[in-house]
Amino acid sequence: MTTLIVDDEPIARRVLREGLEPLPDVEVVGEADNGRTALAQIEKLRPELVFLDLQMPVMSGFEVVRNLAGETMPIIVIVTAFDQHAVQAFEAGAIDYLLKPVQDARLQKAVERARSLRHQPLEIANHLAKIAAAAEPSAPPTSRKIVARSGPDYLLLDTKEVLAFQAERELVWIITEKQRLLATQSLRGIEERLPASHFQRVHRNALVNVNHIRKMSPLSSQRWLITLSNSLQIVASKRQAHHIRQILHW
Repeated sequence: MTTLIVDDEPIARRVLREGLEPLPDVEVVGEADNGRTALAQIEKLRPELVFLDLQMPVMSGFEVVRNLAGETMPIIVIVTAFDQHAVQAFEAGAIDYLLKPVQDARLQKAVERARSLRHQPLEIANHLAKIAAAAEPSAPPTSRKIVARSGPDYLLLDTKEVLAFQAERELVWIITEKQRLLATQSLRGIEERLPASHFQRVHRNALVNVNHIRKMSPLSSQRWLITLSNSLQIVASKRQAHHIRQILHW
């Protein structure tokens, strides 16, 4: 596995490199000493595995994960000094992490787990979404990631990029400004994870981002035509009329 080591401490990077050297199927292709450089290296080198420190100058490890872009996502193993919030969040989400100082046996287990995720893009995308959700308590709810599918690739989207979710039979479409992508969860499952203050169900088959509503036109006393920022129009059902009233009162 091609591997990138990200840590602002040279000694910490050396410890990881020396721990990885005996492993025959791991190739360290680069290092980065801050989050911004890490993003550039990930885009350039496309490593399969990244060991990512949380506390770094310029950009934290959490910010790196939230800013990942592209169709090929790396497997992330978080490396951190003891941080109670981070450890609790990771354990609750079954996220792999290493505590400093990193022990060889624990490092090998992390590599084994990463190896099991290889060639499973959906699992990798869900793993990254969990890390983003475990960010600092001060992070806004809109920083949560949505996993989307585009052909054989899986993408991570910020919720603020999503205009709406629309269900068509067994499929759920994620509507962005310029494209439609397939969701990996049911509409109900997506609704449970979304911040209620930003998304409202307007139809049994539709959730809309209220920040992207540009016009609401009454069709009858209980039916509305909602126009979004990309000119997409969605009819709100009578059953969801109370959600429309909530939007009107904001």
